[in-house]
Amino acid sequence: MPTHKKLSPAAPWVEVIATKKDWDAADPALLTSIFVQTLIIRTFEEYVLSLASQGLVHGPAHSSVGQEGGAVGSVLTLTASDYVNGSHRGHHQFLAKALGYVAPDGIDPRLPLPEAVRTVLYRSLAEICGLADGFCRGRGGSMHLQWREAGAMGTNAIVGGGVPQAAGFAWSARHAATDAVSVSYFGDGAVNIGSVLETLNLAGAWQLPVCFFIENNRYAVSTHVDEVTAEPRLSARGLGFNIPSWRVDGMDPLAVHLATSEAVAHMRAGLGPTVVEADVYRYFHQNGPFPGSAFGYRTKEEEKEWRDRDPLALVISHLIRRGIFTETEVADCTARAKAEMEAVASQLLEPMPCGKPGQQQIKPDLWPDPDFRDVGVRGDLKEFDAARTADLSSFQGQLQDRRFIDVVADVMGRRMAEDERIVVLGEDVHRLKGGTNGATRGLAEAFPDRVLGTPISENAFAGLAGGIALEGRYRPVVEFMYADFMWVAADQLFNQIGKARHMFGGTNDVPLVLRSKVAMGTGYGSQHSMDPAGILATAPGWRIVAPSTPFDYIGLMNSALRCNDPVVVLEHVDLYPTTGEVPTDDLDFCLPVGKAAVRRSGSDLTVLTYLAMTNYVLEAVENSDLDAEVIDLRWLDRASIDWDTIGESIRKTNNVLIAEQGAVGTSYGGWLADEIQRRFFDWLDQPVQRVTGGEASPSISKVLERAAIAQADEVTTALKNITGR
Repeated sequence: MPTHKKLSPAAPWVEVIATKKDWDAADPALLTSIFVQTLIIRTFEEYVLSLASQGLVHGPAHSSVGQEGGAVGSVLTLTASDYVNGSHRGHHQFLAKALGYVAPDGIDPRLPLPEAVRTVLYRSLAEICGLADGFCRGRGGSMHLQWREAGAMGTNAIVGGGVPQAAGFAWSARHAATDAVSVSYFGDGAVNIGSVLETLNLAGAWQLPVCFFIENNRYAVSTHVDEVTAEPRLSARGLGFNIPSWRVDGMDPLAVHLATSEAVAHMRAGLGPTVVEADVYRYFHQNGPFPGSAFGYRTKEEEKEWRDRDPLALVISHLIRRGIFTETEVADCTARAKAEMEAVASQLLEPMPCGKPGQQQIKPDLWPDPDFRDVGVRGDLKEFDAARTADLSSFQGQLQDRRFIDVVADVMGRRMAEDERIVVLGEDVHRLKGGTNGATRGLAEAFPDRVLGTPISENAFAGLAGGIALEGRYRPVVEFMYADFMWVAADQLFNQIGKARHMFGGTNDVPLVLRSKVAMGTGYGSQHSMDPAGILATAPGWRIVAPSTPFDYIGLMNSALRCNDPVVVLEHVDLYPTTGEVPTDDLDFCLPVGKAAVRRSGSDLTVLTYLAMTNYVLEAVENSDLDAEVIDLRWLDRASIDWDTIGESIRKTNNVLIAEQGAVGTSYGGWLADEIQRRFFDWLDQPVQRVTGGEASPSISKVLERAAIAQADEVTTALKNITGR
């Protein structure tokens, strides 16, 4: 018989219970703050539900009525320098942090609300109603509330989607040598999400000061937590990652405050992340003003049991018992809060003309201007006003031949030496003498605290980099070994990083660079070979660069690192061993955003291409009798396409061929051809022609892989078809 040795987790796991002695010992100022914040948030949320019932909230109204104790009790342990982000049900989290920011010494509920507090309520309500005066100028609504100045870094409509960003805020705080902490609020539904579990692991491995605050309200929409996990004590998740964990009754805001205070002290001491699970209850359905029992997934008896433990009623009972407030004073404070909320809302509402008595509408002049629709998808590029630009065709300095891959490492080393904000992270970037291809050669030795080797968890470290970028002090450079891995981290790239500037009002810089390689032709098969340009071009917010020469790589990477938008830098493995002219001692120039390169002049046909396909096109054209003009696009996103150069060429040649290597289904040329035919239809003698790979992703077989991708032979065939020769 084998011997069995009982194991126990390395991290502590405790439940914190507030006793009557704790309530008796609590500072009256603390209890008053708990009361007034809970009262204001409850009054605000009830008013939002009343607006929703009148049809005045366009979209969801995810109320937090009943759950206020978790947010208030935890946020009161934080300072203005700390960060929070939250879930789709995040009004209470956002308001607690904002109220603490504008009234750090507390709010006296016996007096009229300070103007700064009224402003927070007004702008929050305006945002939920989708109005121009909202914190996100009406774009965020109920689920996307952000006020960076207050450390409220954004609530999030994707379940678990904001958690990796919170780790990024924590990394920035620690790297800047502050004692600030980050708290990420999410619910029981998010606990089993991959991005959350990946981030728990990453935060534990890197000892980041981030608190994973679980609001366990037991229902993911209508599905009970017991149905979806064998361990419904959700704070147990922390133990698997060696993270100290606390469990607490979230209907008791003082208990939450005590537990979170311990967790925050642990993090401020530099001891790493924490988990706090607060058992709470939402009184209403997932969305709107009706209880869950109205939809049949909860009983009225269950709802009554939880309402009997109401956090606001609990703190009021202790305030009265201790003589801090009288029943009359509590009633007066409650009436005053409702009157203040009515006064705030009156700035947004007016009687509906020809409506029923009491029927209201949003004041028409408060809606955003429709012309604001696309403003702020990307930045205005003012950061390039003082940039020095250069191009090989006009460069005056001394040149030498260098390998493409060597330039990749050299330009990053140069920028990191001059800009302490740049941090590089990815799998194996710190090992193997420069990663799997040598692209980070020498960086880990020169900048050991800014070259971070990550776990294999693209969701977590891409999202963490997104948090670093949004926090604003540092410029993350993320490496994905293969472009296919972008789809592993698709939520972070497309829903989070790409949309962040626009979604939160259009003014947030998101200075992030994502490097990734296109590896078709190397035998790595269907899941390591794709060209992502076509799909990336459909995603708002991202800029895309595709360098085909070492000189261009220097200028385009410098531009990417200067840009305040997220930029994807695509690198093709076919180009890594190639050589080309670069300045002998100049790694500091930019290539202008939105400037293509004419690689060959011609009059018969315009060929548009990028990356390694550029060389294949030039080879095919030189071996043909067609006088083709070859344009290397360099910038591929919608906002950066060089329509001036393209248009000038089309008006000369009247024919267009778009040549790319990748699969036809994810083709970049699809949208580009459509745009060209709409812009330049009158100048075209025939429809835009295209060269792509096949329908299938490249296979491992050398023969099948070659059949799946386009190179010079496919371009030659297209040229013959165009000329009829």
